[in-house]
Amino acid sequence: MDAAPDPAMDPTADPTADPTADPAEDIGAAPALDVERLRSAFPALLDGPSAGLVRLDGPGGSLVPQVVADAIASAMTSGMCQRGTLTPVEQLAEATTAGARAAMGDLLGTDHRGVVFGRSMTALTFDLARSLSAAWGPGDEVVVTRLDHDANIRPWVTAAARTGATLRWLDFDPETTELHDVESVLSDRTRVVAVTAASNLFGTRPDVPAIAAAAHEVGALVHVDAVHLAAHDTVDRVALGADLISCSPYKFFGPHLGVLAADPALLETLHPDKLLPSTEEVPERFELGTLPYEQLAGVTSAVDFIASFDPRGASGATRRQRLVAAMGAIAAHEHALLSRLLIGLDRLSHVRVHGSPASRTPTLLLHVDGVEPRAVYEHLVDHGVIAPAGSFYALEASRHAGLGDTGGVRVGLSPYTTHEDLDRLIVGLGRLAC
Repeated sequence: MDAAPDPAMDPTADPTADPTADPAEDIGAAPALDVERLRSAFPALLDGPSAGLVRLDGPGGSLVPQVVADAIASAMTSGMCQRGTLTPVEQLAEATTAGARAAMGDLLGTDHRGVVFGRSMTALTFDLARSLSAAWGPGDEVVVTRLDHDANIRPWVTAAARTGATLRWLDFDPETTELHDVESVLSDRTRVVAVTAASNLFGTRPDVPAIAAAAHEVGALVHVDAVHLAAHDTVDRVALGADLISCSPYKFFGPHLGVLAADPALLETLHPDKLLPSTEEVPERFELGTLPYEQLAGVTSAVDFIASFDPRGASGATRRQRLVAAMGAIAAHEHALLSRLLIGLDRLSHVRVHGSPASRTPTLLLHVDGVEPRAVYEHLVDHGVIAPAGSFYALEASRHAGLGDTGGVRVGLSPYTTHEDLDRLIVGLGRLAC
């Protein structure tokens, strides 16, 4: 039976904290994220089937602000068909494509001339693996981790099997979800190390710069899956040590497509399968068919939307500088929420959080004693909370952690998450104890 929550035993309250204080104020000295203004930008929070629901499903795909939807609609009705330099619509298609490359270059801290667009991160990684593996053979080695989403595993597993290269697995501690020492699986025959910047299942953030440095010591390339991280913190391809980096704009307020980025000089050395009339220019040689210009317009709008939340309101700052400031404010807001959530969950003796990594995104995988994850998901929906259950394509991670293919209940905080959202989640989970 449902038990009424005891106001004196609020599971989301920190007993050591000033109850009148805003937890976000304790996180650094940076100005706070304007959450109210941000939330007002999302129609799904205001009207339609999502209105009134607590959306904790951001890791599967973020909500889309009105400004992004408007940019996509405007592009779709603008008459664009093909890129060129003669007619106004050709020029618009060129400008839209160049604008999206520049936006993603700013977001990822990389040269925009090395930004490639594709159907999805998965499709781009398969294409990349095929291109890189053209030079592999028996004796070559490829490293993948069990912490990754399968989109950064299966393309490399498939390419290694096809070429006779040896596959090496980098495991993680099932208790902490921290990766083991990468040097244990490296050799002078390692050609590629594929690693996630943040686990989409547990939120774990590996020490990617250290992994990349070790890989580079043996002459290997590093491909980083930044799909989950890009929604929660500043991404800097160069600082991460990523030779190649991938992400998905639909995780950070944009449309459904994929992005791959690298130093253009590296892309010049790769020769993917392509149509004979298609250009040999980089990055276009990696883009198969006509680009979805309306989605590219949405990408630029999404990046600009994030930059607009630079809490300093600094004039004269570059878009990259505004993005770094905005992502810093987002990270601080989400960190404050995560800290509060962990306190609340710790008071629920029947709820277990998987993993205790040193660094993580605001993403948790939960289990409720005696209740199947799917049943927890359904129960929370009845309480107006969306926190899906599954392994979310991180199948190797789920199995290695002893969770099988079922996984758990994933709670993913987003910039539009509020303290009230957490209260509803905690109350809903609390009622499963009865």
